[in-house]
Amino acid sequence: MTKMVRTLIVDDEALARRLSKEYLRQHQDIEIIGECDNGFDAVQAISDLQPDIILLDIQMPKLSGLEVLELTKRSHGVIFTTAFDQFALKAFDLHAVDYLLKPFSQARFNEAIFKARTTLGKNLANVDNLLAQVNEKLSRILVRDRGQIFVIPTEKIDYIEAQDDYIQIYTEGRSIMKTQSLSNIESQLDASHFVRIHRSYLLRVGALKCLERINKDSQMAVLHSGAQLPISRSGSERLKAFL
Repeated sequence: MTKMVRTLIVDDEALARRLSKEYLRQHQDIEIIGECDNGFDAVQAISDLQPDIILLDIQMPKLSGLEVLELTKRSHGVIFTTAFDQFALKAFDLHAVDYLLKPFSQARFNEAIFKARTTLGKNLANVDNLLAQVNEKLSRILVRDRGQIFVIPTEKIDYIEAQDDYIQIYTEGRSIMKTQSLSNIESQLDASHFVRIHRSYLLRVGALKCLERINKDSQMAVLHSGAQLPISRSGSERLKAFL
């Protein structure tokens, strides 16, 4: 008995989902286990259903396809679909199985499905590292915790603290933990707004109230929130560029 390849379709356009379903009819071993029209539902469906293949649109409301990957840590069986050339190039950066540039033909679709079949079970590189290669800097940070998705605008962040294999994001009077290194998140944030003031602290410059000198050789950053952060010697040099 042929093992069915369980496939999830994610696209905010009904016509695009319908076309994918029509193209999939030629593949007798494909089982469509669900479809989603937004990123939030896609995150839940990927976690609950564990599809073998995901046909994933990139430009969607609520969450983009790239953000869906980040939240689910999905690292195999992803075929990106997009109407934009620049996103297609990013799909290659993310080592997706393939990408389909809309509008695509049945033949091109079949080629992508064939590639996906041959790579089933083979993981991609770490999603966080791959996202760091994408040119645009983050305008928001996504955190998934106990079934909840937190969307944190970067302009609302006060600072980020390293906690072993995690980071602690301080924003609007609360803190949220995420599995990611401080260096990795630093590479994804806009360097004109965030500065590494210490090996354990990444500061959003707009959150800084003033600097206080502790002694002849060291300073402390005082934030509008009242938080006080140490500044290393190299961090002080980096901070000077903003002040």
